[in-house]
Amino acid sequence: MKLTKCIYLLLCLPLIGLAQPRLPKGYFWKKLPNGLEVVVIENSKVPLATIEIAVKNGAYTEGPEFSGLSHLFEHMFFKANKEYPSQEKFLKRTQELGAIWNGTTAEERVNYFFTFDKDSLQAGLKFMNAAIRYPLYRVEDMAKERPVVDGEFQRNESDPGFQLWYECQKKLWGDLVTRKNPIGDHNIINTATPEKMMVIKNKYYLPNNSLLVVCGDVSHDNAFALVEQIFGSWESSGFDPITKYPIPEFAPLTKTEYLIKESSIAETPYLNYWWQGPDTRNDSVSTIAADVFNTILGLNSSKWQQALVNTGLASSAGVNYQTSKYVGPVNINVVPNPTKLKECTDEILKQISQWQNDDYFTDEQLEDAKQTLRRNNLRQLEKPSSLPGQLTYWWCSASYEFYVDYVNSCKAMTRADIKRYLSKYITNKPYVAGLIISPEANKTIKAGSFFK
Repeated sequence: MKLTKCIYLLLCLPLIGLAQPRLPKGYFWKKLPNGLEVVVIENSKVPLATIEIAVKNGAYTEGPEFSGLSHLFEHMFFKANKEYPSQEKFLKRTQELGAIWNGTTAEERVNYFFTFDKDSLQAGLKFMNAAIRYPLYRVEDMAKERPVVDGEFQRNESDPGFQLWYECQKKLWGDLVTRKNPIGDHNIINTATPEKMMVIKNKYYLPNNSLLVVCGDVSHDNAFALVEQIFGSWESSGFDPITKYPIPEFAPLTKTEYLIKESSIAETPYLNYWWQGPDTRNDSVSTIAADVFNTILGLNSSKWQQALVNTGLASSAGVNYQTSKYVGPVNINVVPNPTKLKECTDEILKQISQWQNDDYFTDEQLEDAKQTLRRNNLRQLEKPSSLPGQLTYWWCSASYEFYVDYVNSCKAMTRADIKRYLSKYITNKPYVAGLIISPEANKTIKAGSFFK
């Protein structure tokens, strides 16, 4: 009872970074005078080091005129810069360092990482510094990379699941849909210019909007000294970009909407249901409750799985929540039995209507879900090179303390917390429901007669 109360109160506090944040054992934090936050994770499991830098940038910073350009920017990161003035020289240097490297773009974070031998730490930090601070954005490089980024978009469009997701997002987020769509817009991607890349760089790629993580078989004192020596001259903007360029608040859904998309590539029907869920700025407790409840629904013994999968109404039925600082979506993904589509959709709504019932899950299932989340967390800690990515995600979308307390917060969740979450965000609340189906199948099934 005492643990529950303490965790609940902690999660209700505003997510304001402390002067010296709480971090796990072996994690060391420092903030440079220019505002760059640095975390060193000492982990000597393997003689390697990983450097990752994360920027508070991504789809949520993009109005329609910039949709997808954070993702293009990520690709351009691995091109020419002042120190390596061609991609060939850039790639040659990665080979010399023996580096494994990549980057990702999501709604609330863009991150880049290099993993290499621990003896290359100084050289790796210099390499990262050149890429993040001194990109060239050569016209010829952009001409090559625009089709690559747009090609990713086109490959996604060949997936019926993506097609359905894309249509549902338009209804879920309305005029602000670009701020939840990292893949972007074909036309914006294909007409991007070096000047637009510089707009993004000058607004968001700043030391006071970034987190640098060094993880591996390293000494934190040595790593801090190297980082300050190499990154210390990176000039602060003097302002918080997210304050100067505020993220618009997403308008709440006012009505439930259904859509049916016919597509020849949908060999089997696919169902989505979407709600606007909690976020870490306003309701951290419910973000944890959503994770715990969805884990309960994923148990083979759950009423949800028993009613949909075990009866043969669906081959899979997942419920997910994405932790976010700006309205995290809750979604149901179901692959229904094509011969029982109406029965499946009826059963989905029936189950949702019962989620708040006292007997919908047992105490044992609640405990099983908490232990599942604990074990998942332990597995995530096994690979040192993955630790920076976990930390930077939570830094961008929550806080260091949220990350540190996550497992204990899950353990502290009660039935009352879950009921509150469901009542506030799901039960009798507007949602977006989508179905993708082939034209041929729909001629027989006539989904529009019941999916509405």
